[in-house]
Amino acid sequence: MAEAVLFNIIGRILGKLGSGAIQEMGSIWGVKDELRKLQKSMSAIKAVILDAEEKRFSNHQVRDWLQKLEDVVYEADDLVDELNTEALRRKVMSRNNQMAKKVRVFFSSSNQLAFRVKMAKKIKVIGEILDEIRANRSFYLMENMEEKTVSHSGRETHSFAREEEVIGRDEDKVEILKLLLDLGFEENVSIISIVGMGGLGKTTLAQLVFNDEMVQKHFELKIWVCVSDVFDFKLIIEKIIKSAMNNCPNNLDNLEMDQLQNQLREELEGKRYLLVLDDVWNEDRVKWLNLNSLLMGGAGGSKVLVTTRSEKVVKITHAQPYYLMGLDKDKSWSLFKRMAFEQGQEPQNPSIIEMGMEIVEKCGGVPLAIRAIGSTLYLKNPETEWLSFKNNELAKTSELESDVLQALELSYKHLPSHLKHCFGYCALFPKDFHIDVQMLIKLWMAQGFIKSMHQNQCLEDVGYGYFMDLLWRSFFQEAKKDDWGAIRSCKMHDLMHDLAIRVAGTSSCRLNESMENFYESTRHVSFDFELSKPLRIPASSIEKSKIRTFLLPKQRYEERLNVPNFDELWSNFKFLRMLDLNSLHIKILPNSLGKLKHLRYLNLSYNKIELLPSSITRLQNLQTLILSGCKKLLSLPIDMNKLISLRHLEMYECWSLTHMPRGLGELTALQTLDQFVVVENSIVVRDSGGLGELSLLNNLRGELSIKNLGHGKYTALKSKDANLKEKQHLHSLRLVWKNEDCGYTSGILEGDEISLDGLQPHSNLKSLKVEYFMGQRVAGWLSLLANLVKLYLIGCKNCLHLPPLDRLPSLKELKLLSLTSLQYVSDRDGAGSTHGELFPSSPCLATPFFPSLVKLEIRDCPNLWGWWRDIDDLDEDFESMIEYQNITSFPCLSYLTIESCPDLTFLPLFPHLESLSLTNTSSKPFLRTMMMMNDITEAAATSTPAMSISTSVSPSPATSSSSSPLSKLKYLVISNIEDIEHLPQEICNLSSLELIHLSECPNLASLPDEICSLSSVWIFQIGQCPKLTRWPSSYQPSLPIWHHF
Repeated sequence: MAEAVLFNIIGRILGKLGSGAIQEMGSIWGVKDELRKLQKSMSAIKAVILDAEEKRFSNHQVRDWLQKLEDVVYEADDLVDELNTEALRRKVMSRNNQMAKKVRVFFSSSNQLAFRVKMAKKIKVIGEILDEIRANRSFYLMENMEEKTVSHSGRETHSFAREEEVIGRDEDKVEILKLLLDLGFEENVSIISIVGMGGLGKTTLAQLVFNDEMVQKHFELKIWVCVSDVFDFKLIIEKIIKSAMNNCPNNLDNLEMDQLQNQLREELEGKRYLLVLDDVWNEDRVKWLNLNSLLMGGAGGSKVLVTTRSEKVVKITHAQPYYLMGLDKDKSWSLFKRMAFEQGQEPQNPSIIEMGMEIVEKCGGVPLAIRAIGSTLYLKNPETEWLSFKNNELAKTSELESDVLQALELSYKHLPSHLKHCFGYCALFPKDFHIDVQMLIKLWMAQGFIKSMHQNQCLEDVGYGYFMDLLWRSFFQEAKKDDWGAIRSCKMHDLMHDLAIRVAGTSSCRLNESMENFYESTRHVSFDFELSKPLRIPASSIEKSKIRTFLLPKQRYEERLNVPNFDELWSNFKFLRMLDLNSLHIKILPNSLGKLKHLRYLNLSYNKIELLPSSITRLQNLQTLILSGCKKLLSLPIDMNKLISLRHLEMYECWSLTHMPRGLGELTALQTLDQFVVVENSIVVRDSGGLGELSLLNNLRGELSIKNLGHGKYTALKSKDANLKEKQHLHSLRLVWKNEDCGYTSGILEGDEISLDGLQPHSNLKSLKVEYFMGQRVAGWLSLLANLVKLYLIGCKNCLHLPPLDRLPSLKELKLLSLTSLQYVSDRDGAGSTHGELFPSSPCLATPFFPSLVKLEIRDCPNLWGWWRDIDDLDEDFESMIEYQNITSFPCLSYLTIESCPDLTFLPLFPHLESLSLTNTSSKPFLRTMMMMNDITEAAATSTPAMSISTSVSPSPATSSSSSPLSKLKYLVISNIEDIEHLPQEICNLSSLELIHLSECPNLASLPDEICSLSSVWIFQIGQCPKLTRWPSSYQPSLPIWHHF
């Protein structure tokens, strides 16, 4: 990997050498001339690095030269970083007037002289080595300061594949054929893409459908063009014309561009054609649009089929994607048998079959890998040679490297250098590891892999772009999204992981317990085992170590653990950028931690630390500090404001924290601050900071939890100081007041209401939790959060009702928990009016009722009797409701849970539920939805147009004859319900029901006879219903779905 990334590292060095901070330091310490010479040498080296990288594959002299260059470039990087660190320290000390004297002492003439001598010597030595390496270069290298696309030769495809030789792609072929033969596309010419990592058989699949008989008959013209990595516009047009014309003229190469495009449009005009563009890498949208404009003259039903490894290609071509996956276990074995055994016959020896299956599993379903390895084994004796191959040669054979990893390496070679660096770093993770994307980005940042194009560009956003580039190119897979649509985690295919190890070389290693693979050249280390005893790294390796990464991906928190002694390691690992000490039961951290001046990422999570050493504030380069799970941590260091590079401070589950340090608000680079603990009176706790520390932290993103908010006027006066309204990047906010019995005086009630008013967030907020708020009135700004997706109100004991929430367009999840004083949810009545008549005859509102709500949970609200202020029970008003056409229902609600709300007798209708759980509440909302919706449907069917049910408050499915109420219901739980005597007959029409649970219903006396005929039900639980003595006539005790308890 070293050769691939030196261009990037040298670029970073030159960027720092040219910065104002280092130029100033050079002047102060008198090393300006030395720095200028170093900059000149580095520039000369950078000019030829790109050409050297291309030639390293075919020239061992170039490869050796680059290896020598690597060490000195890394030394130069450490040197320049040290200079930059001293500049940061000077900045920190200069910010504080009390430190002015220390600054003058530090930069006194004696100190300047000592430092100048030290740095000048280092710079001179590095410069001399660079000059020597340049002088000893005996081969020519072309100067080039800009990266260009790496060309790979030898890849040319054609349109033919024998169908009988292709195994496991029948279903994929059918799906592609459906897309190709579909005439329902709006455009005359539509684009379809087959997307997947290298080796999956995208080209083979394209060949199969290209030669299919139905395709032959359907398309008048069929064209196959292998595009490969160089998207040469003129060359592609020439290839299309040659493939389209039976008698192609020989002078195409001599035609001008205008003549070529005329001939191409002539060939395609009015014909239904299929054009296969195989192996497309181009991600330049302008180039694609230029080609696309010439392809639009085909007849309706024309198709362009693109095969690519890059999802970016899909995006710029606006193609309909088909994602090709690996073969399953059975198909993989079938392919392997054909390639590895005589005539594809499975051997009789079960041990050979077992060995073969283990080898196939290593291939991860990639046909190219299975073919390559199977072909290799075909020439080996399975009785005597397969075991050795499996154990020793599987990752080393030249056949495997040339056929499989070389194929995958095409993708790697095609990457720009900054992505090569990022990909190679992933060799540190174990195979099949769930990679946290945000963690990965922070690790890349710590190593300096991420570079912003301009000053205002967020490094985290750039890093996420890097990750997406690699994901689109299939270097990662199994991407999982978070609640907001961003990729949260991913994995690497085993073969991609092997490639990462290969390209990383000895610069990265995953250490086993024997430490045998630790090299002097190793810079990034992860441990492939759990640390439970002192490390035994060879002393000679430690002394010469240039380690930059110390990662523990497999560490788990265990009660009994022999904590390793890291003090000796830290004194030797002076160049660490990343240090992971998670889950090691560390109680005390030594002050020597502050000597790791290059450190950017420090993970101390899940340890037993009570206090951090003050020396940690000397880590001016520190970007990420993870303290999550340090449940005994009492406070942060007083001088946290010295960590001026800090961007991420994670403190999840730091339950013992009592306050935040004063000055935290000066860390304006902070992106992550997941917890802020408020101290009610900062005079009581010395050096603590109040809500005002949040005022200027407007770059915060992700989640923020403000805890320990005080009740009463003191917090009320300070709440606006948090300036939450300006934090537009936060997506989740949790506001937690003290959970204490403080009485319900008017001062407490009013103070909490003022506090919540002052803590108004930005309208971009997506999730809000309010806990133990003691006001009666909830802030009106809740109704303004148009992007809010989740709202939880917990333990707000005095809350009487909520502001209007039913028009929030994005709200999907609402939880009301332990709101013990809540009487009704909304001031509005069932028609949406505030304090109006019960059923006004006004026209329907433009915005639907809770248009996006999917999940509603109401628990422990003992005084809640209805949804609206003016409606408590409609048993006697049903006819009036029909007459006034204003029956409100949830249009999207799928999951409803009501527990311990005994007086709740009225809710809006919920006809589209998939899951309903009622515990210790009234059955009336459920029974009303079952029966009233049927009555409404009948009324709608017989009514005049003037009497039709209002569609603004009830969606069309609810009143459609084809969709009965609760027709989607799968799970029904009714427990501890006193007012239910029988299940309604209509329940037998719920054909989607899979589970019914009835328990502790003292008055339940009967079940409908037809309930046993619900074929979809897979479990029916009944228990503690003493009056249920009459069983359905079709009931049989032997039915396996019935469970009594």
